[in-house]
Amino acid sequence: MGGRATDLIVIPDSFWLRPETLAALRDRDIGWLFALLRQYAGASQTQIAIACGMTQSKVSCIMRGIAQVEALAVFERIAYGLGLPDPSRKLIGLAPGEPPAPAAPGRVQREAILPGDDDPGLTAFPVAGLLDPYLAGEQEEAGPVRRRTFVGLTVTSMVSTMLDGLPHDHDPAGCDCFAAVLTGQPAGPAQEPDLTALAEAASSARRQYQACGYSELTRTLPQVLTHLDAACRSLDGVARSRALALCADAYHVAAGLLLKLGDQGLAHLAADRSMRAARTSGDPVTVGASARIVTHALMSGGHLAAAVSTARSHAEDLDRGAQTHTPESLSVYGSLLLRGAIAAAQNGDRPAAHDLLAEADQAAQRLGADANHRWTAFGPVNAKLHRVNIAVTLGDAGTAVDVARRIDLSAIAITERKASLLIDVARAFLQWGRHDKAYLSLRAAEQLAHEEVAGRPSVRRLVGELATSAPPALRRDAEHFASQIGIAR
Repeated sequence: MGGRATDLIVIPDSFWLRPETLAALRDRDIGWLFALLRQYAGASQTQIAIACGMTQSKVSCIMRGIAQVEALAVFERIAYGLGLPDPSRKLIGLAPGEPPAPAAPGRVQREAILPGDDDPGLTAFPVAGLLDPYLAGEQEEAGPVRRRTFVGLTVTSMVSTMLDGLPHDHDPAGCDCFAAVLTGQPAGPAQEPDLTALAEAASSARRQYQACGYSELTRTLPQVLTHLDAACRSLDGVARSRALALCADAYHVAAGLLLKLGDQGLAHLAADRSMRAARTSGDPVTVGASARIVTHALMSGGHLAAAVSTARSHAEDLDRGAQTHTPESLSVYGSLLLRGAIAAAQNGDRPAAHDLLAEADQAAQRLGADANHRWTAFGPVNAKLHRVNIAVTLGDAGTAVDVARRIDLSAIAITERKASLLIDVARAFLQWGRHDKAYLSLRAAEQLAHEEVAGRPSVRRLVGELATSAPPALRRDAEHFASQIGIAR
């Protein structure tokens, strides 16, 4: 690793056995293969270019998705230059041990490419129709280059998307409604609390949140919180404990919504309210559920070590306190571990992130299938979604895409989680320099859950980054997409 640009690449034998390397070879995806060489062998673009008989700019175009290798002779030259072992050559569709045809002296053989910034036939990047085939387990042939297909994504046309709903920037007046509830003087109940109605209102808020209906939730949730606060003050006994549990969950939703809208101050107040109500309720599962949003709030404030410690300690408390786990307690326990794993990844603590992920995987296997107990959406598939997020956060774009391609989108019942996966995939592709696939992933996420893309500052920044860094072949479409969701150029 490192050294001079003209040094030979040293590729360990184990590189050719990595799951992401095998996947890149099966897909004949040379851009991905080059990116993996850069990540795991420390190869520079110049070193790759020298080994494969290309120019550095061509290697860059292939890695960024502007150009694709299609000619058999070029595959042969790359395989020979990188020293692919016979099993790897077979995976990429080449016969074992065959050397490439020599290039003419002083020249580099020119490979066939898709339209790129040096192609006179440059056209706008196509966006009509279904998402670009890539991520699912089934394959289809596209000339000599195989691509993956998204399975179960009900996207009919990206061009025809009508963008309405949430304002382009989050509504300060809407957040002010939460501020009034979180900081104002408590009002006495106007009438006897109806716990059945309040439970349905709290459940409706959760459903709106998981469906990414943030604009509607901003209008309705403050009033629900006010009525729940009043119920907690006026009731006693079992009824009060039930009201407190509902209040803890409703403030959990409020904190999550405010974090998505970028209002950390109010989100932290709401998370604190959630935990206070949970502790007063005396229910360990409710306390564990509220610890999830406290962990999230700590992460948003950059208190990552404290976030890991909070998630881990509350998970351990819940596990110790449960003589026999119920589906609810097991789901909250596993979700806490996943939240702690994300915090560890953001803190750059790879071992802790993977340890917590492994524990969460075990809990998911014990649960057996994904469910939505205590609104966690926890289960084996959900654990894989978090594995994608953590891989991207740790800079392992190839691993993230490799895990994502094994996830059946139709198995994800919660819209917010499905959109989050597509956004994480877009992050991975952008990290990897595959702007075209990042663009398509974001378009799919927007059509599935407009408010998750258009209403969240963090996702809007991702769209803005894509529009700014997109290659010429894609820039017009990326800028138009950014403009559609209200990002000014």
